[in-house]
Amino acid sequence: MSVPTVHVLDTNVLLYAPESLYAFPDSEVVVPIVVVEEIDRFKGELSETGHNARKVAETLDALRESGSLADGVALPQGGRLRVEFQRHLPEALPGPLDPKRSSNRVLAVAWGLQQSGEQVVLVTQDTNLRIRASALGVPVIRYANGRDNFAEAYAGFRIISVERAQLQELERTGGLRLEPDLPLQPNEGVLLHSDQPDAEALTLYEASSGQLRKLEDGPALWGMEARNPEQRFALHLLIDPAIAIVTLSGKAGTGKTLLALASGLHSMLMEQRYSRMLVSRPIFPMGRDLGYLPGEVQDKLAPWMQPIFDNLELLIHQRSNHRKGRQGYQELIDQGLLIIEPLTYIRGRSIPNQYMIVDEAQNLTPHEMKTIVTRVGEGTKIILTGDPHQIDNPYVNSASNGLSTLVERFKSHPIAGHVTLRQGERSELAELAANLF
Repeated sequence: MSVPTVHVLDTNVLLYAPESLYAFPDSEVVVPIVVVEEIDRFKGELSETGHNARKVAETLDALRESGSLADGVALPQGGRLRVEFQRHLPEALPGPLDPKRSSNRVLAVAWGLQQSGEQVVLVTQDTNLRIRASALGVPVIRYANGRDNFAEAYAGFRIISVERAQLQELERTGGLRLEPDLPLQPNEGVLLHSDQPDAEALTLYEASSGQLRKLEDGPALWGMEARNPEQRFALHLLIDPAIAIVTLSGKAGTGKTLLALASGLHSMLMEQRYSRMLVSRPIFPMGRDLGYLPGEVQDKLAPWMQPIFDNLELLIHQRSNHRKGRQGYQELIDQGLLIIEPLTYIRGRSIPNQYMIVDEAQNLTPHEMKTIVTRVGEGTKIILTGDPHQIDNPYVNSASNGLSTLVERFKSHPIAGHVTLRQGERSELAELAANLF
């Protein structure tokens, strides 16, 4: 009979995903007492971390009613859970490891159980702790919740080589059916090309008909034209009212925010499809925080929203051909057509008939993403943009953040569209920096 694996959970795993307590049904889940102490420190925060801390505490308290947590209790999905007291002191750890550090106290639990003959795996999001555990010979993994690596994530756009005759059929009928075993998702973009010069066509896969539908190039939106096929496809997703949720990911300078804002202004002001445009982004500083900012809410929010204002000024300046960009977007704000606000106050709201843009969405957790998307009311289109490789939130990574999670879970639904923009268009220098660093 095989010995069940013991999974020791670190604090950051529980604060990121409280459901991780149930993620190892064939194992014994061990929560060190130092983790319970750390969870207690976070439970009063009015944030996603505080919410998760309270959820973990409530779960452990509910499990306590079925037996002693020190001896271990059975979990509903199988396996057992126990709270482990410090039977093996961190001072006993080999090497110059600081016994006062909570991460080393968690490591001491895993190492001590291993020394007792247990088959142990330490689960942590802390990179340095994984290194220290590996150096001690303790097996260690990062909690990924079954997610694939981001490098293999759905891109929403692909290039396929076809025969010249197939392009002619597409041109003649407006649609083309490829071989049935080609795994395409609803609203996936496909650039068809042949070996003939300038022989290509941009298409979108219609799941209802099972065909690729040809997309014609649209007019410039607010003085801005797409500069590559991926941007052309993104504009189609952004202005199509039948696609209720669009996600744009990609490195800095690929045009994610600019495309979303240009499409929003066009849809709201020119087509009058939406009553107003709401723009927001999570508040996470890059580098060292400056501390509290003076003024009212809008004054405090202005530094965080400056990238939005910069893009709006550029768009309005290009369209009006004079330097009144700031006056232009301020006039939209004064008329109530453009709303700039933080995500902090979105819980409990219902947002109907609006063009909603959430920038820097890679800094959101999956739970925060769910909270935002479930605010969308009738007639609202929501756009989420971000770069999963530029994350300031310490509790998520390129695979576990809310944007990447949403892309994977929505890719098979016909009301959703996604494209990963790969070609930088901001400047030659910005593109070089994005590729070299």
